[in-house]
Amino acid sequence: MIEDLLRSCVGLFVVVDPVGNVPILIELTKHMGVRDRKRIFDRAILIGSSLLLLFAFAGHQILILFGVSLSSFMIAGGILFLILALQILVAGGERFLARAGDVGVFPIGFPLLVGPGAITNTMLAINSYGQVVAVLSVLIVMFISWLLLRGIILVYRFMGKVGADVVARVMAVFLAAIAVEYIITGLKGSMQ
Repeated sequence: MIEDLLRSCVGLFVVVDPVGNVPILIELTKHMGVRDRKRIFDRAILIGSSLLLLFAFAGHQILILFGVSLSSFMIAGGILFLILALQILVAGGERFLARAGDVGVFPIGFPLLVGPGAITNTMLAINSYGQVVAVLSVLIVMFISWLLLRGIILVYRFMGKVGADVVARVMAVFLAAIAVEYIITGLKGSMQ
């Protein structure tokens, strides 16, 4: 179970990517004071955690309600993640996300931290490792993300602008690779 939990946590952490999102998160909250920024990040973690737990407990029922297979959801999530990864690689994420109102809910909580990829990852973790491992990985990853967001200025200062940009781009490559895996797995699943 420990190995499964570790695999599930690593996969979800790479998809949620709080470290790679540091430059984007700084850009989205640069006009805020420390207290407002923490409030926004608390809201983002609450929204993201709630979405993941909802899908951990009722994801399959939600898909059935809308008549969508997990394979189709994986393909759609993979395509959306691939688009996001390419936009981050080519243009940077700041320009893509700078149009939002309440940035804690949209775009930070959803879809930046928790989007189709994180939701799909959680549902796949249920299929692969069971509900207990999936729920624990959501709680662990979102707690680690919350800690990182609470100390985002320290993380950003440690990484520096260039370091943060490099990490964001490298994580975008991993995001693209995960997206391709989702698409391939979804296609294989839909052909069975």
